[in-house]
Amino acid sequence: MMTTLKILNSRKSYGALEVVSDVSFEVAAGERVALLGHNGAGKTTLIRMILGLTPLTSGMIKVMDHAPGSRVARCSIGYLPESVAFQGALSGREQLRHFARLKSLPIQKADDLLERVGLAHAADRKIRTYSKGMRQRVGLAQAILGKPKLALLDEPTSGLDPISRHEFYDIVQELSDGGTAVLLSSHALTELASRTDRIAIMSKGKLVANADLTTLRRQAAMPINVRITTTSKESDRVAGEMGGTRKNGQVVELTCLQNEKMATLARLTALGSIISDVEISPPSLEELYRKISSSELEMK
Repeated sequence: MMTTLKILNSRKSYGALEVVSDVSFEVAAGERVALLGHNGAGKTTLIRMILGLTPLTSGMIKVMDHAPGSRVARCSIGYLPESVAFQGALSGREQLRHFARLKSLPIQKADDLLERVGLAHAADRKIRTYSKGMRQRVGLAQAILGKPKLALLDEPTSGLDPISRHEFYDIVQELSDGGTAVLLSSHALTELASRTDRIAIMSKGKLVANADLTTLRRQAAMPINVRITTTSKESDRVAGEMGGTRKNGQVVELTCLQNEKMATLARLTALGSIISDVEISPPSLEELYRKISSSELEMK
């Protein structure tokens, strides 16, 4: 699979302050990568380095095998900043058609995208009358105009209602299916878990994790919660055999590690009909993020 974005040993320092420290990872064509980190972790600086707006102190970044800020790199990137700002005196249609002309694209592409992001009904209204969520959708439309090779999306669902968030991730999936590499920075961790292929976590300027969710759960060695419903008179037996705790009536709870999950399920299956239901709750992305970002261990 072709590498769209390559970051190798990249550093950025301001005097003695190092804000990005020896970061290396890649994003392949069609891959969706979530870039997570607390405020001040270095995410925004890294994005600015990818865009060519902030020079590297050392290391290398390549977009489509070209340097950040080069014509090829600029033409390959679609960018949605955290805080979008447009000319309020223009309508949504006028603004997006302006971007289409800048990219030498047919203006019909702008109209089609306004409909795709749910703004066809307000396309001819002035942007100053738009809500924050509507302006965010204009920002998304300009970011994906022309089907970029790399989409950099910084807090893209800020201001969007739940339905609009769902539609946004549908668009991200369409981009991915079309071969666009997506690097998505967000604090909305719950919605990212099932919507991205890989999680990259930065802390204090360093990349401390870079793996898919299943691998992160295994590396973090956080317990999985298992809730077992038994037949009416077998909860004590199940608790004893499985090493769990009876909670109420027919319910037994226990924990196991990621690499113990299948063996635990096999033991439950062997108990046969006395088990009526099993619920498995792995650690959430938010729980993993809290542990990994507060740890000094790098989990790459």
